Amino acid sequence: MEVNYFNQYKEETTQFEAILETVFKDIKEEKSMQVIFVDNKQITDINKTYRNIDKPTDVISFPNDDEKDDSLGDIFISIDQAKIQALDYGHTLEREIGFLAVHGYLHLLGYDHHTEADEKEMFTLQEEILNKANLKR
Repeated sequence: MEVNYFNQYKEETTQFEAILETVFKDIKEEKSMQVIFVDNKQITDINKTYRNIDKPTDVISFPNDDEKDDSLGDIFISIDQAKIQALDYGHTLEREIGFLAVHGYLHLLGYDHHTEADEKEMFTLQEEILNKANLKR
């Protein structure tokens, strides 16, 4: 799968791009997707605009509704929030970025976690993808 990266963060993100290349290299997908790295202010603005929630979040996905387009959609990842969560969860920043990207990707595919069964299915698939990339907790 082709992943296009856009850095709107204040620091270089090439190390995260390299991790995500490893995460998504074995995924057979004809369509591409975009990953945009942002800070907490930017993701708060997006969260407020599209979800009416005035606080930062870690990842937001926007599926592409145009079936003729070759893109699944866009994933916005807050590096600031990922840093906080990596510390809170006791794992690496690389693992957290990988987790957020996979989580966003699965949302683009239509997976969700509103019910216990849906959550189990989505989270099991997330862990399988992350384990293949050797991004374990």
